[in-house]
Amino acid sequence: MKTIIEVNNVSKSFGKKDNINHVLTGASMSVRQGEFVSLMGASGSGKSTLLYLIGGLDRNFEGNISVCDQDIGSLKDKKLSDLRLKNMGFVFQFYNLVMNLNVQDNILLPQTINGKKRSELKPMLDEILEITGLTEKRKAMPNTLSGGQQQRVAIARAVLGNPSIILADEPTGNLDAVSTQEIMELFSKLNREKGLTILQVTHSGQCAAYGTRTIRLESGKTIG
Repeated sequence: MKTIIEVNNVSKSFGKKDNINHVLTGASMSVRQGEFVSLMGASGSGKSTLLYLIGGLDRNFEGNISVCDQDIGSLKDKKLSDLRLKNMGFVFQFYNLVMNLNVQDNILLPQTINGKKRSELKPMLDEILEITGLTEKRKAMPNTLSGGQQQRVAIARAVLGNPSIILADEPTGNLDAVSTQEIMELFSKLNREKGLTILQVTHSGQCAAYGTRTIRLESGKTIG
């Protein structure tokens, strides 16, 4: 399988002069197309920082990161924005839904902002609503949904544009045990049935086990 994410000797620090926190100290890892990789580590180990660097949300780092054969560090802002829009879907611990938009409008929002027509997106919308179990909730407002349902909306939004990669940062961090299991089973289903490459950050061994491979982050370096 083709390598879709390549991280080579990446270091990242916060702070200045006498108060520097070295979060990543030469981390290296790779993710192949079609994998479901869990990035594990203790709280504060830098796993979310590494995910944000891979997603191009922070480009102040040393080393090299390549995503879909493009060097994140050297891309101009417009090229990076295009790469994220076309190839990456993001799922965070907090659902980041627009509360005055219904379920389907929240899912459609990033693509319609990018100029796609709703009629063009309808077949994909119907499919992802069915996959995520939200067909009956398509007109519901976010404040009427459970936490698990809101996270399903966020996942559907991330998947709608058929990205190459889903980057998920502690996606079950705000959910109860039942909803956590449902969300992880959904990720597993998307990986198996749609071939989506998924990189999730988690501190939970139970959640990590849903992946096809686990990479650990310890003392700023990756293991495995």
